[in-house]
Amino acid sequence: MKKVLFVLIFLSSTFSYASELIYTPVNPNFGGNALNGNYLLGNAQAQDTYKNPDLGKDGYSAPTDLERFTSSLQSRLLNQLLTDVGSGNSGSLQTDDFIVDLVDDGGTLTVVITDRHTNEVTEIVVSGLDPQN
Repeated sequence: MKKVLFVLIFLSSTFSYASELIYTPVNPNFGGNALNGNYLLGNAQAQDTYKNPDLGKDGYSAPTDLERFTSSLQSRLLNQLLTDVGSGNSGSLQTDDFIVDLVDDGGTLTVVITDRHTNEVTEIVVSGLDPQN
């Protein structure tokens, strides 16, 4: 009886079903699912122990109150300067970093920006402006 049972178990195992093993890559760079990218990047960044010595603790330093005020004031003055040019007036703004000259010449607006550190000049010309609109 034991031999018959052993033979039946042995024969039943040869009739079991199987399928191919198909390799599917995980990394999207090698054909894997694109949704795995953020997960893999998060794991890599969590394991990264290298710290850039040139950066501070978190790489960001918040601007001081004076820097925020200066930036806000420059933005406001540039806005006012552009509003005045829309009325037909020309103007100029000088800061520690740049010089902005705005000239409206009969519907053609010319903006000349000069970097005070490198003396690089950028000129922007916009034509077709109608001050009546």
